[in-house]
Amino acid sequence: MLEYFLGSYIITIAGLAGAYFWGEHVHNGSGLTCIFIALVLGVLEVSLSFDNAVVNAMKLEKMSHKWRHRFLTWGIAIAVFGMRFLFPILVVAIFAKLSMLEVAKIATSNSALYAHYLHETHAPIVTFGGMFLIMLFLNYFFNHEKDVHWIRQIEAPLSHLDHIKGIEVIISLGLLLVTQNFVGEEFKLHVLIAGVCGVLTYLLIDGITHYLEKHEEMRAAKCAVQGAGCTGLISFIYLELIDASFSLDGVLGAFALSKDIIIITIGLSIGAMFVRSLTIMLVEKKTLAKFRYLEHGAHWAIGALALIMLISTVKEVPEVITGLIGLAFIVAALISSIKYNKKLERYIADDNIEKGENA
Repeated sequence: MLEYFLGSYIITIAGLAGAYFWGEHVHNGSGLTCIFIALVLGVLEVSLSFDNAVVNAMKLEKMSHKWRHRFLTWGIAIAVFGMRFLFPILVVAIFAKLSMLEVAKIATSNSALYAHYLHETHAPIVTFGGMFLIMLFLNYFFNHEKDVHWIRQIEAPLSHLDHIKGIEVIISLGLLLVTQNFVGEEFKLHVLIAGVCGVLTYLLIDGITHYLEKHEEMRAAKCAVQGAGCTGLISFIYLELIDASFSLDGVLGAFALSKDIIIITIGLSIGAMFVRSLTIMLVEKKTLAKFRYLEHGAHWAIGALALIMLISTVKEVPEVITGLIGLAFIVAALISSIKYNKKLERYIADDNIEKGENA
């Protein structure tokens, strides 16, 4: 366990030290309070993103050790400074029609005003992430080649829907049209554009990934190194976008605990590092192969999270509910997998006994 989470422990210690000194710098005597908030935010991020770790592990299994390492090093830098700090500033700058430098100054000196701007951009942000995750959810279950089903009564019929070309896009855009009907008039266009961008982003990345995977064997003899490198890069980008979509609700929900973007970034970064360490552990210990239905539960949790994000454009949904729903799917899938393994072990044992008696 230590070899997988050593980096997470180091980041946690450094982050908490930074939270303490930043708290003392901003307001004398608030260092310990900032440490507590950062810890709570870290736990919140992990609870919201466990299903993210499972989905990431599925993709990482097909990547080389080099790209797995880059996911943990380059990827965490992108996740921390990109999604948890720069992305909210960029979105606020676009919608508030301010420069990023000016928004960054507001974020570090006037946290209440920054939180107000971020709240105003909440609907389009979560719509983008929600539509991306809806596409991910539908693409997993709408697959006639998928022969392992957890909730068979639902998943078996869904697996044949991929015979209807473009059904995932039709359903996603239908949900988007329904969602934008309930948001305020001033947000309708922004929500519509953000949702369409979420769908297009998924289609673009997924399409490039499938193209490279399809042609990888054909190109292997001539340019194996280049092919593997390209596939690794596209998969890396794909994973970063999934992580970004998962992190949106955590970033926005964090402002319920603190208005200080530095403390929020530190807390969410600690959680993000643990999630990535957990992802690497799931891959290298081949946990997904051991637990048959774990990735099914993760994708049901993704579907639930996507719907909650769309609902949150109209009505605020507490993060604890989001986290508990996702955790419930994961735990249920884990229990089902353990039961299946025990049943399989009993079947093999009985079969061996029967063969021994016949011999």
